[in-house]
Amino acid sequence: KSRASTTPFDTKSASATQKNTPSSVIPPIVGIGASAGGLEALELFLKHVPASSGIAFIVVQHLDPIHKSRVPEILQRVTALNVVWAENLVKVIPDCVYVVPPNRFLSILHGVLYLHDLTKELKKALSIDFFLRALAEDRGESAVGVVFSGTGCDGTKGLQAIKKGKGLTLAQEPAT
Repeated sequence: KSRASTTPFDTKSASATQKNTPSSVIPPIVGIGASAGGLEALELFLKHVPASSGIAFIVVQHLDPIHKSRVPEILQRVTALNVVWAENLVKVIPDCVYVVPPNRFLSILHGVLYLHDLTKELKKALSIDFFLRALAEDRGESAVGVVFSGTGCDGTKGLQAIKKGKGLTLAQEPAT
């Protein structure tokens, strides 16, 4: 049985999986950015993550705002981690993959996710950079940012912010 949600509004509540997590513990968090063409790289990556790694993954992918996305369902097929749509005001827990819903931006503060509606100002921003910068600010040297693919330069400034904070940055080999 798939544990993934099928729509951003018909979700298995990520908060329901938090019951046994101490509120003061924030797991290591890996922010992953990908353009719409990065699904294959995401699948390959998550396929190799152990089910009990103790790490939380947050996926910011450029998704079509008009069509219903099945990204969590697709990713759930290749990983034992719990894959859910990111929800507002949810504390990040380990061994979970959070996918940012279409037409939303995501930030993080003290390990809590904040979904943002697209405003006039945010429409000018780049979604991967937006999240990775927030992650760099929130997690400092424990931040990890990965960019599998991007549209234009989205992800570049976010990775720079993580690197400046002495966190770990990784990027997909351009040839792949």
